Amino acid sequence: MRPRLSMITTAALAMAAATVMAAPAPAAAASATVPGTVTEGQDGRSAPAKAPPSGQGGQPIFAAGGVRCTIGFNVRKSDTYYFLTAGGCAKAGQKIYADPGLSVELGTVVSVMNVAVALVAYVEPHVERPGSVLVYPGSRDITAAGRASVGQQVCRSGSTTGMRCGTVTALNQSVSFPEGTMTGLARTNICSEPGDNPGAPYFSGTIALGVGVGATGNCTSGGTSFYQPINEILSAYDVNVY
Repeated sequence: MRPRLSMITTAALAMAAATVMAAPAPAAAASATVPGTVTEGQDGRSAPAKAPPSGQGGQPIFAAGGVRCTIGFNVRKSDTYYFLTAGGCAKAGQKIYADPGLSVELGTVVSVMNVAVALVAYVEPHVERPGSVLVYPGSRDITAAGRASVGQQVCRSGSTTGMRCGTVTALNQSVSFPEGTMTGLARTNICSEPGDNPGAPYFSGTIALGVGVGATGNCTSGGTSFYQPINEILSAYDVNVY
């Protein structure tokens, strides 16, 4: 059963679907956009090596213990590439995988901020990754980061319900998690189902706005979702979207 929120100062919610396995996600994993290195085959001839696993915003990811989250945005610092996520995938040293069977490793959590937002280093961190989010179908390139205002349109990409759009209904919200309270969050009227959050990218056009941390309700009767504004995350980790 999906956790429910308990109200606190301005808003509150329990940790969103950190250990809940959702319905099977649509095929969304993107293959790496760079060629693999060359290795020698058994017959002595050169053969291209398997490209390292890659990811895009809105793609489902997994961790041990039945944890399912979502990639927020790919980010970089100089020539080193990472991705952002949240929820049960936000534990320092935790390995993150592209599949529920935990057979395709994507990276390792190298840092966690503000209770539940994580920076994950790719298994090959110097290989460029697509700076885009899935919009089901297709992808959208993210070119910059920005701040939302109340009433602004915002969209969320999630592997269960695809891309959903709505508006920002409040800023500077406080949300209660078992691990602590997150502050400075944005609230939206975008619904969510298990598997969409936590970690989902929130954006407007080609501008990154935030990383989802959880939601209440559902997409049948309606719901509310919250995200950590992107600029605070980028500043904390000294990384950039691209």
